[in-house]
Amino acid sequence: MRKEFNVTGSCNPEWHYMVNTQKRFESVESLIDKGKYFTINRARQYGKTTTLDAIWRRLSDRYLVIPLSLEGIDSSAYASNAAFVSMFARQMKENILTLGPDDTAVGIWQNSAATSMEDLSVVISHFCNVVEKPVVVTIDEVDKSLDNQLFLDFLGMLRNKYLERNRKGMSSTFYSVVLAGVYDVKNLKLKIRPESEKKYNSPWNIAADFNVDMTFHPEEIAQMLGDYENDMHTGMDIEAISEEIYKYTNGYPFLVSYICKIIDEQFDKEWATESVVRAVKKIVQGGSTLMDDLSKNLEHYPDFREFMFQVAVNSEDYAYTLLNPMVNMGNMFSYIQNRNGRVAVHNLVFEEALYLYYTVDYSIKNSTRLSPFITNYVVNGKLNMEHVATRFRDLMHEEYRDSTVPFLEREGRLLFLTFLKPIINGTGFYYVEPQTRDNRRMDLVVTYDKQEFIVELKIWHGDKYEEHGRDQLSEYLAVRGLEEGYLVTFDFSKNKSTAEPQWIEWNGKRIFEVIV
Repeated sequence: MRKEFNVTGSCNPEWHYMVNTQKRFESVESLIDKGKYFTINRARQYGKTTTLDAIWRRLSDRYLVIPLSLEGIDSSAYASNAAFVSMFARQMKENILTLGPDDTAVGIWQNSAATSMEDLSVVISHFCNVVEKPVVVTIDEVDKSLDNQLFLDFLGMLRNKYLERNRKGMSSTFYSVVLAGVYDVKNLKLKIRPESEKKYNSPWNIAADFNVDMTFHPEEIAQMLGDYENDMHTGMDIEAISEEIYKYTNGYPFLVSYICKIIDEQFDKEWATESVVRAVKKIVQGGSTLMDDLSKNLEHYPDFREFMFQVAVNSEDYAYTLLNPMVNMGNMFSYIQNRNGRVAVHNLVFEEALYLYYTVDYSIKNSTRLSPFITNYVVNGKLNMEHVATRFRDLMHEEYRDSTVPFLEREGRLLFLTFLKPIINGTGFYYVEPQTRDNRRMDLVVTYDKQEFIVELKIWHGDKYEEHGRDQLSEYLAVRGLEEGYLVTFDFSKNKSTAEPQWIEWNGKRIFEVIV
């Protein structure tokens, strides 16, 4: 059986192409060696279960590692204290049997008559004193139970036993407990559910911080592609492909592996930078659990949907502080990142997905407006961006000149993205250049086949600021090695400019200027 790129469940180095996780695992191992209790709280499909499996594979020579999971637990297990304790004892017994310790250890759980948390506490102490190795318990999918008081009581019992170790000794309870889930169990108020009361007190405040970087860096992606290339001999440019994958994913583990899997299995192993973009577009179209979760989270949390709109589309400048619940929620789902102390979308895949979500939503609600479907946007396979910008301006004037409901300042960029999306759909791609993103201007990088365009979208703030915008665009064009750019300015002033679209020379660059 040849290896494959895996995007479902845990990864196994014997079956799957993987990055070398030794360096980050050393940080996990260090926490366990110190007897810490901690939570691997990361977004969906970020490598949590793979990390738990690595703990079992790599540390079982020194510890009795017992892997538990709350996935698929029947709701009847939460009907009473006795039912929950019975479920936990059964999981312990079944997992210990597969690990093969002595019959005495198995018998403790086999013969357990515990019906309360107090009883379970006694059984845990007895078990940990009997076995020869320190006991490490890992519990996956804890999100399934965070809204259940019985599970919180269970965590509270473990917390008390942890605090008693100084008096009763390290073997009086589990040496280390590792939970895995999206939500930070130390701070349960993050699990925002509109239909239930928020929980502000956590029974897990004894947990150590888990600050391990689990993203894949370009050199790690290159190592994984190198392993693949040694088997498949495709002739790919490993460095170029790994850099391109990182450019779009920012190292999000699932996205990295998914792009590789699509190219390997669906694109007939055509390993080129263009294939990376095609794979990204395929992912953004939906169908994966990650994209489904993005849509669901935006739909379920209206305040969060508005927050992400302001960040992604309107480039609002927010301080990155986890004290703010919306920032904390975005960080928890890994939709945003900390960029020099400010909030930014985590990666270009999410950015494209967010644009698609908001533009489709806007199109549905404004179905009679801004239809771009007139020919000549693409001629002989080449995108005519001058015609795109001009036609957008004309349509805006036609639709909103005499409208009793003028478009709002917050809609300007969304309108352009909504207009542009169906024109380049299937072939093109666009994203915002991070270094130029702010609430006054943003440079939109548009690619179409092998063409590249820079379109600056800005709000009118007077003639002087308009000239400053030209300076900024010409400087950025120089950085990108381009001679031409496009400046689309939204004028919301009372005395709107009536200037026609025109090409101008500015700082040695040609700029096509359109005022809407």
